Amino acid sequence: MQSQPVWRWWRPGDLDGFFGLFVDNLIQLMLIVVLCTHVLGMPESLVYGRILPGAAVSLLVGNLFYAWQAKRLAIQRGNHDVTALPYGINTLSLFAFVLFVMLPVVQRTGDPELAWQMGLVACFGSGLIELGGAFVARTIKAITPRAALLATLAGIAITFISMDFTFRIFADPLLGFAPLGLILLQYFGRVRLPWGLPAGLLALVLGTVIAWLLGRMDAGQLAQAFHLSFYPPIPAFDALLSGMADPTWIGFLAIVVPMGVFNLIGSMQNLESAEAAGDCYPVRSSLAANGVGTLAAAAFGSCFPTTIYIGHPGWKGMGAGAGYSVANGVVITLLIGLGLVGFVNALIPIEAGAAILLWIGLVIAAQAFQSTPHLHAPAVAVGLIPSLAGWGLLMLESGLRAAGSNVGSVGIEALSRQLPIQGMIALNQGFILSSMLLAGLTVQLLEGRFRAAVGWATAAALIAATGLTHGYAVTEHGIVNAYGPAVTWPFVVGYLAMATVFVLMGRGGVAPSRAQSTPEAS
Repeated sequence: MQSQPVWRWWRPGDLDGFFGLFVDNLIQLMLIVVLCTHVLGMPESLVYGRILPGAAVSLLVGNLFYAWQAKRLAIQRGNHDVTALPYGINTLSLFAFVLFVMLPVVQRTGDPELAWQMGLVACFGSGLIELGGAFVARTIKAITPRAALLATLAGIAITFISMDFTFRIFADPLLGFAPLGLILLQYFGRVRLPWGLPAGLLALVLGTVIAWLLGRMDAGQLAQAFHLSFYPPIPAFDALLSGMADPTWIGFLAIVVPMGVFNLIGSMQNLESAEAAGDCYPVRSSLAANGVGTLAAAAFGSCFPTTIYIGHPGWKGMGAGAGYSVANGVVITLLIGLGLVGFVNALIPIEAGAAILLWIGLVIAAQAFQSTPHLHAPAVAVGLIPSLAGWGLLMLESGLRAAGSNVGSVGIEALSRQLPIQGMIALNQGFILSSMLLAGLTVQLLEGRFRAAVGWATAAALIAATGLTHGYAVTEHGIVNAYGPAVTWPFVVGYLAMATVFVLMGRGGVAPSRAQSTPEAS
């Protein structure tokens, strides 16, 4: 009788996986520090003493759960080639809650404490949506084509991950190219590095050494950042209840509900990505744990929801198992608890880890085409478009803000002379949902299922009517969300017109053969 392989909490690939996930989470923590202190004007005692420790609780809880879940799946399968789901703070919700929930409170009242309380309520509400959605997500996943689920991830991977870190690398080739070469050599070239050292570790060390030798880092800032303190997590139930007692939070439901829904759908898409890579995790418990992590964040002082991260295929390709997840949760918790987040940021340049995250983004984008039937490749391509629009709008807005302006102050009419800005904004709003809907609709057409395509177009019209997709208004302060059919009625009518076209004209189509629909078909 063949014996079962021995489970190992740590594998050689876990070291690379840890550094990749650690750099990603470190970026989120530094964003929290910068946005909360400089944009919201919160005191450091609140940021370092309450918000970051709350984030540490949520990260530790989630990372430990997903590591345990990986072990459980490996034992059930009798195959220990299993990678834990990557997990961390949701970047989209981070910016949304800072800019559209907490910042308006600060601007109106000048009270960072009240803004923190409203952020806690927003985070708690998002957690409830994520937890409740876990019980219906399996049904949604079952009826949604894989191309529709993976296309959004591919779009995000190409734009918000790969492009950002590619720009960082090419902005400083003396620092960025050598670490990138190591990553490409091992993970694309399959070359074994000396002494079996992992490319991720070598890339991070090499990039850090080069940065210091080139004078890119500040020794004075490093020395100033090194001071040990103790920041234990403190329950924030009083602040959370105080925020709930203030009716101000009702006005932020238009932000909280879409963010919770997008977080839920994004996590569901990442589960599909993990399944396509060979790790089939249960939908309900995986998403419920994500919701619990977000609720834990709010309960201990963090305003920022957590999520199952994009990138599972990349970490699996590195050979990571469960140890990288445990190490990430523990190390992040220790750094926050000892007040060393700023020190690590002053020691290691983001560019040193950029190559790892760039590679992960490339693997995710490739997976969307490799793990779906060849016939569905156009659907994946269609699904990339909303993410490209969202990224393009982000670049435009960032450039305008750097010049002390924004879309609202420049004006839609002026911008329209150079580019179709209204279409870009409309596609950006709810692009996660739009990508899934457009890709799913395209799959039905490719398969010759025209009645199903009518259903997808009708669903797109109904969702557009809520304003979760395509709804926006341009104010003097920039682009804001807008909800309801009074705003989005042209899109509702457009999707219904599309459905009508499918009904009237689709009967003459010819369904593809089964051979054309298989991934192996050329």
